[in-house]
Amino acid sequence: MDLRTLREAIPALEDGVYCNWGAGGPSPRPVVEAATDALEDHEYVAPTGEGQYPAAFEADDRAREAVADLVGGAPDEIALTESTTDGITRVAGAFDWDEDDVVVRTDLEHAAGVLPWERLERRYGVDVRVLETEDGRLDLEDVKAIASEATLLCVSSLTWTHGTRLPVSEIVEIVHDAGALALVDAVQSVGQTPVDVTDWNADFVAAAGHKWCVAPFGSGFLHVRDGVATEHDLSPAAIGYRSVVDPDVADYEYAPGARRFEVGTSSPAPHAGLVEAIDLLEEIGLERIEARIESLTDRLKAGLEDERLYSPRAFESGLVTIAVDDPDATVERLAENDIVVRSIPGYDAIRASIHAFNTDGDVDALLEAL
Repeated sequence: MDLRTLREAIPALEDGVYCNWGAGGPSPRPVVEAATDALEDHEYVAPTGEGQYPAAFEADDRAREAVADLVGGAPDEIALTESTTDGITRVAGAFDWDEDDVVVRTDLEHAAGVLPWERLERRYGVDVRVLETEDGRLDLEDVKAIASEATLLCVSSLTWTHGTRLPVSEIVEIVHDAGALALVDAVQSVGQTPVDVTDWNADFVAAAGHKWCVAPFGSGFLHVRDGVATEHDLSPAAIGYRSVVDPDVADYEYAPGARRFEVGTSSPAPHAGLVEAIDLLEEIGLERIEARIESLTDRLKAGLEDERLYSPRAFESGLVTIAVDDPDATVERLAENDIVVRSIPGYDAIRASIHAFNTDGDVDALLEAL
């Protein structure tokens, strides 16, 4: 499988120029077929065969193995979720919070990294503090200044507003040295650049497959560093038979590690699609994918003046944020020309997300339309 062949297998790219992978990545036919096959096997074959629950559990095991292979770590450190938001929310619900706790986030977090902490502030009086950034950059001295007071810090590996790549390993080291925990929103990283959660050493890494991994909606995952859940006696608010060692005993015991963050019955289809998507990406190679993204974003930036770029001119990711006078009107006008981008709330800008499956012609069409 090469990039051109996989592009040709994505029906959504047949009509128009799609530059919104950071919001949602349309799936190729083999991914949808894998999800469909998994659902059909589960509903048509498994009931009178191995059974629907064993079939679903086997599919989940394959998904955990595939995710662990993609991001590093071990399958037992992976919990299957529906989305990045779902993963972060499950972590937020697992602590015994009170008004003495401090949660720190940056001012560039997506709603997934904002709303769960605002709820804690409203419900438990948790002190939520916001680290200010400049041009998509986070000052490590600011992290050091606040880490000693923090219970947990939430940060994105790639900023969805600027496409800047934050120094996750350095941030996590500062947080750990101060005795706090670190949660990373990695949804903009997985699928467009190699990710190694063991190098990051974060306590929690939340992500999903429906963006750069071109997997179906519903294919989220959460990496929980080995030992963290038991060391901090984490008790997720959502609990079900998959969360515990034995659901048939009155005095339940949470499953060790990441598995306690899973809850109950779910469809095997989305994560079966994720397994196929990961196989396709790894067949091409994440390094090759990233190199192609770099080439395409360099081409896009070369056609833009410095004052129009919110993103750094040097390559950091496939997210390119461009200043415009009327973002919503620009998005609508581009859509009328079959070019899909999005606006960025709080900025007079639009964001083009360029994947390896785009072409030089896509980039040129976007520049011409702008």
